[in-house]
Order: sequence, then C-alpha cells, then structure tokens
Amino acid sequence: MPPIPRPLRKLGFLTIGLFDEADPRRGHESTLELIELGERLGFDSAWLRHRHLQYGISSPVTVLAAASQRTRRIDLGIAVTPLGWENPLRLAEDLATVDVLSGGRLNPGVSAGPPMHYDRVKDALYPGTADTEDLGYGRLERLLDAVRGKPVTDFSGAEGFEVYSDRVQPHSPGLGGRMWYGGGSLRSARWAGEHGMNLLTSSVVRAEDPDGPWDFAEIQLSHIRAFRAHHPDGEAARVSQGLVVIPTDSATPGQRARYAEYAARRAARTTSPQGPARLLFAPDLVGTSAEIAERLHAHAAFREVDEVAFALPFTFAHEDYVQILTDMATKLGPALGRRPAA
Repeated sequence: MPPIPRPLRKLGFLTIGLFDEADPRRGHESTLELIELGERLGFDSAWLRHRHLQYGISSPVTVLAAASQRTRRIDLGIAVTPLGWENPLRLAEDLATVDVLSGGRLNPGVSAGPPMHYDRVKDALYPGTADTEDLGYGRLERLLDAVRGKPVTDFSGAEGFEVYSDRVQPHSPGLGGRMWYGGGSLRSARWAGEHGMNLLTSSVVRAEDPDGPWDFAEIQLSHIRAFRAHHPDGEAARVSQGLVVIPTDSATPGQRARYAEYAARRAARTTSPQGPARLLFAPDLVGTSAEIAERLHAHAAFREVDEVAFALPFTFAHEDYVQILTDMATKLGPALGRRPAA
C-alpha cells in the first residue's frame, strides 16, 4: 500500500436534500436532522448541494441559516452554487449574514459558467439581458470582491437619518478565506489557485485528453497539483475531495444489496468520457470501512488531500443516510487515521 503523506484531518459529508413535492417540509427537516446528527457524530463539516427546478434544495443558504441555529460546532458548506443563477452582490449579503449567524462556520462553494439548460431558463432568469450576462469568471470575481470587503459603490456616509456603507453589510472578515471553487478541469483549478480560493473536487472531472488513458485519480491529482502550484499558500492550500462513499459495516443485508445495485447501475459511466463535455466519473466506493479505506489509500488524488466531504447517494432513504453517516464517523474515519472532532 502506498504511503499517505497527508493524514485525514477533516471529515465531512455532502447531501442533495431530496424532498417530495407533496410534502417538501419533511424532506427539508430530514436534511436538518442529518446535519444535527453529523455534529453529534463528530463530523467536521456538512455540505448541501444546490439544485434548481428539481426536488433537491434550491436555497442552501436559507437551509444553512436554519442549521446554524440548531448546531454549534460543525462547519456548514455549499457544494456548489452555480453563479449563473445569482446576483453576486445580493449573494454576498446573504452569505455574510449566515456566516455571522453561524459564528463564522459557513463555507460557500461556487462555480462559474452558464447554468445547466440555460437556453430553457434564461428568459425567466434574465429577461432582455440573458445574452449579455457575464457568466464566466468575471461574475465570480465580483462575488469575491464583495465578500472580501471591497467597495461596491462610490457612496458612503449619512443621508438624513440613513447611514450607508460602501461595502457589503454585514461584513464577515473571515468569510473571504472560506470561499471554495467547485472545479473539475485544469483551467478552473488554476484559476481558483490564482485567486486564493479553496478547491472542491468531486466525483466528476473533465477528460481533456481525447486520446486517453482516462484514469480518474490521475486526472484529479493533476488538478490538485495545478491548483496548489498557482495558489499563494502553495502546498498548504486547502483541497477537499468529494467521492461517493457508502460504508456497509452496520448495514442490513437488504441495504447492502441495494447499495451494490446502485453502484453497479452507475459503473458504465466510469470507464470512458461521457457527453460533449467529456465528463469522467469516479466509481462509487461501496463496502466495509476497511475495504473502502484500502481503496482510498491507493487513490492517487486522495493521498494528496487531508479533507473530504464524502457524497451521499441521491436516492436513498433517511434511515440509510443515518446508517452510512454513523459508519463513516465511527468506522471509516478511524480506518483513515482521523481523530474524532471534540
């Protein structure tokens, strides 16, 4: 087994927050209960996916505001907000507000580029301006500047009884250092490093070499190294990995069978690039914690990180997530050498 130069330091999990359209409150409550469970189990962070026009959480900032009042220690992250749906100035205000409410625990992840199915939603998002909106890195720079306290207007001071600031209020000084970029390409990894962000990697990368070979771990490793090579903090720059991990230590026979079937259905997309974007997916890791730890120890990209936000599968039941999170915290974390959070 190859040596591990970076022992696992932070253990997190990521959920989509599914709900039934007929009873959305129950699904959102389930998500909040999982975050509370994560804190009790000693996880370092809990992350929400961001979904629009789907039956998953469309407003993670709002849900994390609620979570901030039901937890005291666990970091609260978003993985990730597609900025094409957002006004950077308004988003900066929301992020800073939740960060203040949480006591400095918010970790916002964002991505640049046109939203998925943009042609079908652009007229609802930006009537009259959709074709002139900057959906690239410029939009992200506006958000970073606003979060980091740069002026957003040339006016400040008193006007009658009203007092105005030239920067986003509230200002949360530490938030700028907790901004994450969700990147799956060399270009995005380099950009995130050059702009002093943290890097969120996931179970998807772009297979940019048309001729292969297509080894997910080696591609992801190249992104991590490019990010750190361009980051002011160098090798100390923060990277989190978000593979789909399903430990089965305490699972019932029925759960084990469903988990194995889930991974088998998704296996075909891991062998070659998919679609015009040439996306390559990592295999889902299903098995005992000892088995998963062995596979992670052999994963070239995992050996370069000391933070993870393991992704929960989209379609499982609440009790499945409770079992998986419990095994992650009590079995898999120790198998990876992590000490539980206080």
